[in-house]
Amino acid sequence: MHVHQHAQRNVSFHLFFPIVVNEANFVRKCINTENNQDDLWGKLICTNFKVSFIPNDDPHKRLSHKLLGEHDIPLTCLEQVVTVNDTKGKKKVLGSNQKLKFNPTELILYCKDLRILRFCFNEAGPESARKVCLAIGHYSHPADLQLLFGFEYQGRRYHEFKVNGYPQRTGLRTPFFDRSSDWDREIKRTSASEWRVCSINEDYIISPSLPEFIVVPVSMADQDLKQYSLYFTDMRVPLWCWNHHNGSALVRMASVVDPLTQRKTDQKIFTAITRSHPHRSEVLKSELDKCLPNILEIQNAFIKIRQICTLDPFEESEERWLSTIENSRWLEFVRAFLKQSAEIVYYLDGKNVSVIIQEEEDRDLNCVVSSLVQLMLDPHYRSLIGFQSLVQKEWVMAGHRFLDRCNHLKKNDKEESPLFVLFLDCVWQMMNQYPAAFEFTEAYLTVLSDSMWIPLFSTFLFSSSKQRAQNLMEFAKNKAIPSAEDPTLYFPSVWEWSLQYSTKDQTLFNNPMYVGKGAACVQNGEVKSFSRTKQKSFSSTLRGSATSLRNGLRGGEDTLPRRGSLMSELKPDFSPAKDESPSERYFKEWFSRPADLHGLLIPVLMPSHMALWKLFFLRWVPEACISKGGPITAYHKLSQLVDEIEILRSQLRQYKGASPASTPLKGQRGRPSEQRNMYFRAYSPDEPQTPPDYLTSSFPFNPAGNLCRRYVYGTPISKFLNGARIWLSTETLANDTV
Repeated sequence: MHVHQHAQRNVSFHLFFPIVVNEANFVRKCINTENNQDDLWGKLICTNFKVSFIPNDDPHKRLSHKLLGEHDIPLTCLEQVVTVNDTKGKKKVLGSNQKLKFNPTELILYCKDLRILRFCFNEAGPESARKVCLAIGHYSHPADLQLLFGFEYQGRRYHEFKVNGYPQRTGLRTPFFDRSSDWDREIKRTSASEWRVCSINEDYIISPSLPEFIVVPVSMADQDLKQYSLYFTDMRVPLWCWNHHNGSALVRMASVVDPLTQRKTDQKIFTAITRSHPHRSEVLKSELDKCLPNILEIQNAFIKIRQICTLDPFEESEERWLSTIENSRWLEFVRAFLKQSAEIVYYLDGKNVSVIIQEEEDRDLNCVVSSLVQLMLDPHYRSLIGFQSLVQKEWVMAGHRFLDRCNHLKKNDKEESPLFVLFLDCVWQMMNQYPAAFEFTEAYLTVLSDSMWIPLFSTFLFSSSKQRAQNLMEFAKNKAIPSAEDPTLYFPSVWEWSLQYSTKDQTLFNNPMYVGKGAACVQNGEVKSFSRTKQKSFSSTLRGSATSLRNGLRGGEDTLPRRGSLMSELKPDFSPAKDESPSERYFKEWFSRPADLHGLLIPVLMPSHMALWKLFFLRWVPEACISKGGPITAYHKLSQLVDEIEILRSQLRQYKGASPASTPLKGQRGRPSEQRNMYFRAYSPDEPQTPPDYLTSSFPFNPAGNLCRRYVYGTPISKFLNGARIWLSTETLANDTV
């Protein structure tokens, strides 16, 4: 995140610089493909952590990340390293321990955060150009997990802090769910009195991919669980996720290994879950493998939409460009996951029955759907700490294969798939429709996605709790760290945001529109306060029918639809009442009422309501960057308004509690700057009342310095950026002037 303000670098980081492996001087960073008037000249450096470009004269000077400069790319963020010799017409993709038989004239870096960077070596020495390219190719393909820079960095950081003391932690702690007490609190919070914490997997003796502590029905004995584990893939016994206040539970489960034991195993598990329900309601099972895209389809869709948003020129009409987005199937898949989650919500909330979601390994699709269901049902997970605890619980501790799906070691492209990015896109779709229901912002979601590519935090580096524990144990031994030391001290999680951003920059995560518990909101000119109340049925906004799920106990009264029906068009709202299913009546009834931001939230799932997440997909595209435009303009004004309200409230408190001698002076601005919650502060009376020049549609990211695909004058996007209400077709534009 490169916000447009001067910021201090992390002093502790400078105590242990990354090792410089190779460098080249007189390198040109290309900004435009058609001319070089905006190009930057400087030094290209490869370290064991990142690729850095240091311009000779950078007019921007806009750094905010404590560990990365504006022109830095972590090595784990590199998707492809391509060298080019344009005079000989040669090109080569570099990896580890490779040779280069030609002198490169260009280096193109394709990044996992969708940046594309191009460097030219016309003035650099051919030998130094060759060496720096080979170094980048080699160090971006580590042979082993322990060779990632985070292990070296955190080891030195630990010993430095042992001498000088650890920085004081502030704010609420995100629960890691690596101890029974975190699960106990979650059971109590959701009133899941018929469920208990179980430690049969302590030291990972049952399943290598499950956490040490899991939640199971009270009626199920440990000995029975150990026996049942033999029937499941990777011995993953069913995991409790969440409880509705009506008693229904959401449970996730891997596939049964032997089809012959399927029914018998289901019967035992379902009986225990039924007993945990106060009304002994039936249990329904959703087999996600049969109704959602697989990891390969998701990866292919992402590759296509990435190509459209980062490489293809903006020459098409709006209709053609949007159709190419649609043909990528990415938004179709986003909609499919949201729709499947909404259907499960209907059974949990509308029919008061428990639901099991099942996939083969219980480590990919289940992570997405279980998280979305809880996000829709429980407003706690729409707070910042709540959302982080949701990711920790349903992704990190549940054993999502981050190491493989992110392909950090670049060993197996077939295992790579952006499941977590897909989930964040689904969350953004909900935020886009219910902007006041979430405490955090889309900038937070984007920063969170970027953090997957910074190998300094334990959260997204490993594929299971056991793998994390084994690697950190080996790491501690190699770095002479006592075995009894808390791992979060020597290899922190990504939730320690102060290690990446200043307190001021972290306020960009705060949503000024958020209507939290007890927060004030203006309605019809009156200030009202909201509080969460239990309802007979939470609110939702799904247009169309929810597909039914198969009842695992009774075997086939409801059949789970295949993928074709999931992707089909939703029924129109004017369906005759006699044709309405119970689920349609359920959703239609709620949709006739105002949305309760503290109840269930389900996005409208008509295809027209699925939007492209522009801040994520287009933030690095200079052609798509609109000066003083985009959602940031509204965010800027709202933040200032909220800051002004906070100042007035602070002043009122001071006046009410102050003696005459200590009455605040006129013009005093309330709370100290470091305690204010908004990034954009209220204007002082003597300040100009205009938005700052650095505000763009890409804020808080800065596309300056990234490769333009082509000159945009005379194309539909130039017309769009210059104020046209729609993008005109190329034919129309040919007869018009900008």
